[in-house]
Amino acid sequence: MNEIQALLLGLVQGLTEYLPVSSSGHLQIGQMLLGIDPEAGGLTFDIVVHVATVLSTLVILWKEIIWIFKGLFKFQWNDETKYTLNILISMIPVGVVGLCFKDQVEALFHGTLVVGVCLVITSLLLALTHYYQPKEKENISKRDAFIIGLAQACAVLPGLSRSGSTIATGLLLGNSRKSLAQFSFLMVIPPILGEALLDAKHIIAPSAEYLAEHGATVAIPTLSLIVGFIAAFVSGCIACKWMINLVKKCKLIYFAIYCAVIGCFTIAYSLL
Repeated sequence: MNEIQALLLGLVQGLTEYLPVSSSGHLQIGQMLLGIDPEAGGLTFDIVVHVATVLSTLVILWKEIIWIFKGLFKFQWNDETKYTLNILISMIPVGVVGLCFKDQVEALFHGTLVVGVCLVITSLLLALTHYYQPKEKENISKRDAFIIGLAQACAVLPGLSRSGSTIATGLLLGNSRKSLAQFSFLMVIPPILGEALLDAKHIIAPSAEYLAEHGATVAIPTLSLIVGFIAAFVSGCIACKWMINLVKKCKLIYFAIYCAVIGCFTIAYSLL
């Protein structure tokens, strides 16, 4: 992977991480269109650009994060503590899947055909929010946080949008758009940073065993990783701020149409 390819894929990751269109699916589609072998060190690149977009979340939502920590350090049961508890509850499903079933999921579900099918599923889920709109409630309950966490766990499948799944699930449960946009972006920070910390030593100096275990054949040049990281971070900052406002005002049916078109294209391309 050269620097230009890393730049393009970093931009794709940053722009699609917060839109309900699946960043992992678009990364695979981008690699396919650029003629990049996804097995050639792709896992390392994916982790690096995902960490970049998580850091962009920290930058854009720094006021909310400070609000949470200020409340926690009061050491009392308050709104901030309740919010943090909901985030922790939402992490349970993805934690179980990540620790116990990640390798099995990656082995069973991979390739552009799976991406295409999952993009169509994302489209159907987003479209459902357009036709079913329950009575809105302001606060996310513990039960809803867990169900939204289940949606996030399902989104480990490539092409099934994490933000699309979590936001759509929350809307179908009757949660407000304003609370969901913020909650959806904050709840992904701990799992991705945790995964990145576990794989940090492999990112810095990937061993032959690590590359072989993950099906990779070569290590990506350090400069390409840096370019991809910067591109994903900058575009992620822009997309995160834009998406928060977009979720509050815009109907998700337009993203449903987009995912359906891209999904069908990807399915046709993979079959041909």
